[in-house]
Amino acid sequence: MSSRSSQSLGEMAMAPEADCAPGAPHPRQTSTLFGQAHAEENFLDAFNSHRMHHAWLITGPRGVGKATLAWRIARFLLAQPVEDEGGLFGDTPPPTDSLDLGHEHPVYRRSAQLAEPRLCLIRREWDAKKSRHGSVITVEEVRKLNSFFHMSAADGGRRVVIVDSADEMNVSAANALLKTLEEPPKDAFLLLISHQPSRLLPTIRSRCRELRLGPLQPADLAQALDAAGFDAAEQSDALAELSAGSVGEALRLTNLGGLDVYRDLVELFSTLPRLDRARALKLAEGCVGAANTDRYDLTLGLIDRFLTRLARAGAGRPPIVEAAPGEAALLTRLAPDSFAARDWAVLQQELSARAQHARAVNLDPAALILDMVFKINDTASRIAR
Repeated sequence: MSSRSSQSLGEMAMAPEADCAPGAPHPRQTSTLFGQAHAEENFLDAFNSHRMHHAWLITGPRGVGKATLAWRIARFLLAQPVEDEGGLFGDTPPPTDSLDLGHEHPVYRRSAQLAEPRLCLIRREWDAKKSRHGSVITVEEVRKLNSFFHMSAADGGRRVVIVDSADEMNVSAANALLKTLEEPPKDAFLLLISHQPSRLLPTIRSRCRELRLGPLQPADLAQALDAAGFDAAEQSDALAELSAGSVGEALRLTNLGGLDVYRDLVELFSTLPRLDRARALKLAEGCVGAANTDRYDLTLGLIDRFLTRLARAGAGRPPIVEAAPGEAALLTRLAPDSFAARDWAVLQQELSARAQHARAVNLDPAALILDMVFKINDTASRIAR
């Protein structure tokens, strides 16, 4: 078995990949990792000092490079000789200070095509009949490891498993993976990607060494976007603010015009507490219909982000950089003190829960957006009194 799943390469080429952000290159095709040098150094220190753990839990917010790091580590491990192989003349290979592997290296080429026999990728499967991915990683996916380790044993060298993401395993899958973590095969390494490690079984976390990745700074974010084919140098500060340092979220904002939507929200909320209802209705109607599903999700997320920034500003932690023109003055006016900050924080939690429920029951997008805007206006009116 190789890193490809049970689907043919042709089927996978046609189907979206569950572990890839829309509009972004897949992490296995991203050779450079920006802003996470500390995590790479920690791994290389363990490798060079021969203190390699068999399981690594790569954690951090979504979109900061966890999967890119996992693929860099996987390629590196597969390309390096194992200790008992020695170097060309039986010598121990010298320490290395980089995970880089050239695009022409056979391991890089095979892994990019999901054709590396010593690499197994566990992720949510694409259901061709329903034209969607499964909601969880099932136990059947994890059980593929048994045949993978059996078939790859004859190849010699290291074997690597990437689970993207471990948070998506159901209980049966998690328990099946735990057995492998407890008794890993010889020269096997497991790389578990997790956005919310607290959701994992404590027994899984305890058997892994953690590599923690943090949000990217604006300069690193701009470099990452440029490497992905997006020229966002002039917008990097605003994107860093709204994306919380996540490349994946910044790509989503860029692809969907997120900065323009946020600017429209700031302009709309600048009319509070005398809400411009015509503008509010236009915002809501722009989220209606199957073609506007992504815009609907984006608008909900940006309203939530605006409320969070309001609460922080009132609590004495205003954003250093404006994410839209006039935002700083608006935050100061709507959240003048800690009492207002508390009101905005409570409303943010209330509306976040309401949005989650509305999506679950397929509430009309326009009705939800308008209801949220009216509640924001009501809170602004109360604070202004």
